[in-house]
Amino acid sequence: MFLGTLFVLSSKIEERAEEVKIESNAEFIEEVARHAVPLKEEYGILPSVTIAQAILESNWGKSSLSRQENNYFGIKGNSEHRKYATLEYEDEWKEIHASFRSYPSLKASVEDYAKLLAYGTDWNPELYHPVIEAQTPSEAAYALQKAGYATDPDYPEKIINIVETYGLEKYDE
Repeated sequence: MFLGTLFVLSSKIEERAEEVKIESNAEFIEEVARHAVPLKEEYGILPSVTIAQAILESNWGKSSLSRQENNYFGIKGNSEHRKYATLEYEDEWKEIHASFRSYPSLKASVEDYAKLLAYGTDWNPELYHPVIEAQTPSEAAYALQKAGYATDPDYPEKIINIVETYGLEKYDE
């Protein structure tokens, strides 16, 4: 099962401004929730989905991208210095090399993720509006896939499974 693990291609990456020390999955959930829950009111994004995506995309904060760049959502960027190998699905899994955004903290990563969903992309500002309009984590997960957030054909099921397994719906209330 692919959990968004990424490998560093560049040599030494500078240490990030805030290093989150997390000992357990429960602590990871609480740390992401601490930043995701307040953004529900501002942006309308279900915290359960935000937390589940952070778990999936960062492999519980253990991926190179999350540890070195504080990028917990696999959000791509355009820096030549922050290139990572990642798997993308196009009729089959293929490894590609892509640039990713870098953040000073987990909080900044969560905030940028919320802004991406709220304001979309340069080419489509409303791209992720169905995710925000979703009433359930399941609806949001399928809206993410339809909008093209991830190429994994099983992405919605993985998000839903994480939400259900860890009871993340409680953060949506």
